[in-house]
Amino acid sequence: MIRSELVQKIGQRNPGLNPREVELIVTIFFDEITKRLAGDGRVELRGFGAFSTRSRGARTGRNPRTGETVDVCAKRVPYFKPGKEMRARLNVEAD
Repeated sequence: MIRSELVQKIGQRNPGLNPREVELIVTIFFDEITKRLAGDGRVELRGFGAFSTRSRGARTGRNPRTGETVDVCAKRVPYFKPGKEMRARLNVEAD
């Protein structure tokens, strides 16, 4: 699912909202998650999962096109841990 599909689904389930309002809601939702993660925070959505960041150390990489070694700086990357309810729904045995 891409962002426009999400906006469309929310709009279909909430006919009282116009498309601009739905787009604003989705934008605010993602912006708030991003701001919290950028501030080294954590976002937990009960039943869905938790977003956090993890640190990756500096390392030496390789340019796949040229084979040349490249220094890769240390950085923080987003991490998602699914909640118990989501894991249970994803791992239901097919009947």
